[in-house]
Parts: sequence; structure tokens; C-alpha cells
Amino acid sequence: MRIAVLGAGANGAAIGADLTRAGLDVTLIEQWPEHVSAMRERGVEVRTTAGSTVTPVEVIHLSQVAEQRKPFDLVLMLMKAYDSVWAAHLVRPLLKPDGLLVGVQNGMTLDAIGSVVGVERTLGCVIEISSTMFEPGIVERHSDASRSWFAIGGTTPGTAARAPEVAEVLALSGRVDVVEDIRSAKWMKLVSNATTLVTTASLGLSMAEAEATPGMRELMLASGQEALDTALADGATVVPIFGLTEEDVRHPDQVVDTLLDTLYGGFILPHTTTTVLQDWTKGRRSEVEELNGHVVRTAEAQGRTAPVNAAVVALAREIEAGTVTPGLHNLPRLRAALPG
Repeated sequence: MRIAVLGAGANGAAIGADLTRAGLDVTLIEQWPEHVSAMRERGVEVRTTAGSTVTPVEVIHLSQVAEQRKPFDLVLMLMKAYDSVWAAHLVRPLLKPDGLLVGVQNGMTLDAIGSVVGVERTLGCVIEISSTMFEPGIVERHSDASRSWFAIGGTTPGTAARAPEVAEVLALSGRVDVVEDIRSAKWMKLVSNATTLVTTASLGLSMAEAEATPGMRELMLASGQEALDTALADGATVVPIFGLTEEDVRHPDQVVDTLLDTLYGGFILPHTTTTVLQDWTKGRRSEVEELNGHVVRTAEAQGRTAPVNAAVVALAREIEAGTVTPGLHNLPRLRAALPG
């Protein structure tokens, strides 16, 4: 099986290194020139609490995709959610007729990818890995394979039947569940993301520090509950993620609490920061429009409102425009959107 990891940032490089060390035929495809050069020269260095490993990898730059001639059986897409459509177009000529493109991403990207390569070649994936990268070629992986988790599934009988193939590959980098309703699983992850990612980043703190800030947990839960209500109105069902059981999520009024406690209890280290705060630190835009923004737009289409998520999006836009900085001074503004 020829495998491509499309988007070899922190998570993509870490996963690609795991698969390469397992002896699979893996090509990393990345857009950061210095990172590509570093991986070519020194391999991928992954640092965890247990130590450091360096893995020589095969890597190409995005600009070299059009030069490739050998197609791929499996493409794991780890691009930002807002890059999904153009990235799928980029790699489509290299995807075998019976190949699979898997969106290993946050956000509801399943339909966007399927519209490009066809639903019969598309699988959805939920990912929970905590990693950072600030130096080319070096990944700080906060959650090793024992603390990383994936869910994989298809939306057609054919793709659902092939989900175990991909699960076997991803199991080299973390725990994997094959799920029947991947769309609902993606929604549940978006609920978790709406609870934690942009909210904590807005304070400029690690996830643990932000959640411990007085008044913050109430805000986070309110944002997540709006997302859950929107998901249910969109036709999603409450399904367990992060390795939870059906019993764990049996009570909808407790689901957001349960997801938050499970995330912090099993995946988050004291110094873990969200991808959103990492993006802002690097001067990049975040996925807020694909996360909290998706909640707001979907709720509006349902004739409903999501005021906390709307406040989170508005603040994030100002931070990305450079008119506001992340910090504790943003908490009162966000809490003003709480009901009552």
C-alpha cells in the first residue's frame, strides 16, 4: 500500500513517522519549505515525555505533487479544515481509482472532500492528538500513541466496509474505533472543539490554565452546549468519542461535561495549548470559522441562535485582524454572551 500524508505539520509528521517506522511505504507532502528541508536532511524528530525518536522519511513539497507519477492507495489529509477543497483537488490525480482519501481533521470536512474525489473514495476521521511544532523537523508530541485516539468510518456501504483497512494503519499511531455513524462522531468532536479550542486560546493560556480560570468552565460548557443543540437539530445523534461508552453519553444534558472531563483527564497535559493558540502565536489564521463559525451558521439556518459561539467568533476575528490580543481581559466580554 502506498500512503501519502498530505499536511505534515505537527500531527501529520508524527503520524507519518509512526507509519514509516512500522515499515509502510509513506510519502509526506508539506507546504512549509524549511520544514521540508529539515525533514529531508535530518528526518522527523518526535519528542515525548518518554524521550526522543528520529525517523528518516520520504517527503516532497506541495509544488512537487504535479511531478509525481506513482499513485497512492491511501491519502491521509491533515491539512487545516479550510484547506480541504483545494488540497483534495491537488491530490486527486494521484489517488488510485479504488484509493481512499481520509480527512484526518477537525471540522465537518467530509462532504467537501467527497465533492472532489467522490463519496465512494472518501472516509471521515476524528482525531485526538496533542502536538506542537515551532521548529522545522521537530514535533513536541504531548500525547503519545497510548494517549492518542482516532475514529474512522464511511458514509456508504462500500466505504464503511473498508474502514477497518484504514483503522489498521492508524492503529500504528494511536487507539482506533471504527464507527457506524461517522457524521455524528464528527459532530461530537466539533462539540468538544467548540468547548475548548478557541475559547481557551482567547485567554492566551494553556488548556489547563484556562479551564481553571474562575468563570471559564461555565463559558466553555455553554459554547459546547450550543454546539450540541445545533448538532442534534442537524440530525446528528449523541455517540461516544474518546473511547467513551454508550452509557457515558446516555444523558444529553451531561454530554458536554463528560466530553470536557474525559478530554482533560485522558489527553491534556498541563502545558498543552490548542492548535488555535499555536496558529495565532505563529501569526496564522485559525480554524474558528470551521469550528464555532460552523455552529453559528448551522444554527442560523435552523432558525436558531448560538450567541456564545457568535461572541467567540467575533473575538477571534478581531484577534486575527490584530486589533485585540489574546488574554484574560477577553473573558468578561465572552461571558457577557452567556444566557441570563
